[in-house]
Amino acid sequence: MFSPRGFLSSWSTDRRRMTSLVLVLLVFASAALSGCSADPALSAPGVTLTVDPQGSPKQVTSGVQLLVLLTVLSLAPAILILATSFTRIVIVLSMLRSAIGTPSIPPNQVIIGLSLLLTFFIMAPVYQKIDQTAIQPYLRQEMDQQTAFKTAVQPVREFMFKQTREKDIQLFLELSHQERPRSLDDIPTTALFPAFVISELRTAFTMGFVIFVPFLVIDLVVSSVLLSMGMMMLPPSLVSLPFKLLLFVMVDGWYLITRSLALSFLGG
Repeated sequence: MFSPRGFLSSWSTDRRRMTSLVLVLLVFASAALSGCSADPALSAPGVTLTVDPQGSPKQVTSGVQLLVLLTVLSLAPAILILATSFTRIVIVLSMLRSAIGTPSIPPNQVIIGLSLLLTFFIMAPVYQKIDQTAIQPYLRQEMDQQTAFKTAVQPVREFMFKQTREKDIQLFLELSHQERPRSLDDIPTTALFPAFVISELRTAFTMGFVIFVPFLVIDLVVSSVLLSMGMMMLPPSLVSLPFKLLLFVMVDGWYLITRSLALSFLGG
């Protein structure tokens, strides 16, 4: 039978045992922590941990430089996307896919891969100029790190200036409350970068609109024919898709799109 008195006595005994166990663990933990504070170097098989409360300013500076470098490397993909021709190319190719009516063909991997290849081709003269004027002299120790960085930025700025509207640059100069620049060198990169991005977006959407027009005409014609024949239950997009593909192949669409994208940068 269940006995309340026996249950209470056993519960009090277990409680005393748990309390003793917790006290023993606290004693061992305090001893371990006191040993850590006494010895700044802890070692284990294959692992060494050094606790040094004092650090030289040179070591602190090197750590900060390493942290800044890792931050820049984490932002490198965004810089590659926004500071090159990649943005315009990938938007135009994506809008072309939507205009044809095949939102998953070509797949995203092909679109992004083709955009990267065209970006490397278009930006090759800029990269070569950076290598000749900044990277190689820096590797030969003919200029310091700061001078090499300023020299490497100049070809990228020249590329941005060719593709950016004055209206967009003026917008960001006004938003940052800066005086009217007397030359292109007076325009800061912080204002040129976002101006270049919105100019690229505007140009990409303009090219996308031009691409959409012929395919929209095909959709309208097919819809009118189906409506006049009384085939209202048949989706017009299903019927117009072969005609749009036929038109795109007959005019050699990939050649025209690639040529237009390349000339929009190299010819600008």
